[in-house]
Amino acid sequence: MSKRAPLLRRRPGSSTLTFLVYPVAVLAFELALHGGRPEFSPWYLLLMVWGYAQYRLCGRYRIRLGGGGPGMDTPPDRLVTTGPFAFSRNPMYMGHIIFLAGLALALHSWLAAALALATVLRFNSRIRRDESRLVERFGEPYAVYMTKVRRWI
Repeated sequence: MSKRAPLLRRRPGSSTLTFLVYPVAVLAFELALHGGRPEFSPWYLLLMVWGYAQYRLCGRYRIRLGGGGPGMDTPPDRLVTTGPFAFSRNPMYMGHIIFLAGLALALHSWLAAALALATVLRFNSRIRRDESRLVERFGEPYAVYMTKVRRWI
């Protein structure tokens, strides 16, 4: 067995799914469904740009102020409660949802809408785990933050 086999079994990360795999799959599906001419509303591309930018910029902000890595595999060293994190405990996850909503609207795609809903459900589960880990890591300051700032908006 080759050394590359474990890489093939590894699932893509959330950002790869949201910003690469899902758009390509949805576009291919819509092209096939509509004979190569899917419905398209270009104004909703702005939502996709907004969602991706929010994901990237909030991630950079969190790493700059809190340390750690881009995900919870390398959790932050310091609690970040300012900037976008003063309005939502999960602005990066919201970026994913905004992007997928834009994809669904831009292509008039029920598949993209279903993927957005599935992503919300998956993120809700992940957020609960993340919050437990952050309470363990930061204690009372994170518990107080949870009472002041909403999970989503």
